[in-house]
Amino acid sequence: MSFLQWRAASILHVSPSLALHLEPYNSRMMSRASRMTHHLHAFSSRVSSTRPISSPFLHRNVDASQSMDVANVNFTNYDSNCRARKIWTFTPVCMGRRSSKIAGRKEANNAKKAKLYSRIGKEVVSAVKKGGPNVMSNSALAAVLEKVKELDVPRDIVERNIKRATEKGQEAYIEKIYEVYGYGGVSMVVEVSTDKINRSIAKIRDVVKDCGGKMADSGSVLFKFTRARVVNIKVSDADKDQLLGIALDAGAEDVIDPPTYEDDTEEDRSERYYKIVGSSENYSSIVSKLREEGIDFEPDNGSELLPNTTIEVDDEAMDLNRELMSKLLELDDVDAVYTDQK
Repeated sequence: MSFLQWRAASILHVSPSLALHLEPYNSRMMSRASRMTHHLHAFSSRVSSTRPISSPFLHRNVDASQSMDVANVNFTNYDSNCRARKIWTFTPVCMGRRSSKIAGRKEANNAKKAKLYSRIGKEVVSAVKKGGPNVMSNSALAAVLEKVKELDVPRDIVERNIKRATEKGQEAYIEKIYEVYGYGGVSMVVEVSTDKINRSIAKIRDVVKDCGGKMADSGSVLFKFTRARVVNIKVSDADKDQLLGIALDAGAEDVIDPPTYEDDTEEDRSERYYKIVGSSENYSSIVSKLREEGIDFEPDNGSELLPNTTIEVDDEAMDLNRELMSKLLELDDVDAVYTDQK
């Protein structure tokens, strides 16, 4: 019996030996089944890979001279030129957890940098709108340029936004604050700098609604936060005792430990940041002492909102709140989102 006859017998649900006896009487039925089998093989060949078949990929090769019971079915490799369907016997290779976390950190850092550049650009536009492009006569622009040096913002971003501010139709940016309730009793404060207030509030409301949050009344959330000057130091760049000494000498208010989670690895912890909390009066002193000690740091964007107390939520609420914050930060008008989630 040929291989196609055997496949046709299988489709007709009869034994191979019986199919041989019935063949003269059922030639039409067998022919139809054979054609079906042929089409199946043709389709399999078209969608299969030409990659040489290695030992894990086994296929049935049946000798017509042998009976068709399971005991006599031989499993062998086709040669490398044969096109055949492959059955994967192992989990596909995918990005590992460590690689995924590294990619996530890089993406977060890039997003953070993009937000910084966007915020500086808006401040440049607003400063030029108020006092013109001349730094000597525009104290607001001079102050922004000092911040640009401190934050290591590329010069071309400043020049591009100075030119943009002089274009016809470009309005000055207005700073607004919106308050949001997240999951598990968590509160959020959204800082916005926009030239179109109606556009920004409409987009924020849409995101909050889509993510299951709720817009809060003005003042119902903001009192839970305190505005401060903050210096961020990566855990791998300094130990806490050293930072406490610097903070004490500079008159800083506090050193905040980075958040920790149950599934953290050592690498995860090393990528987080200590926060030295100061004020406008002692901020420059904190920065100077860090430079003297040779410690790398990231300055704030002028100030940050820190929660007076933090709220601990379950994993599901934590993930939902993170998604809400992430979606808000994707909006061009949003400069920062602060939360009291632990």
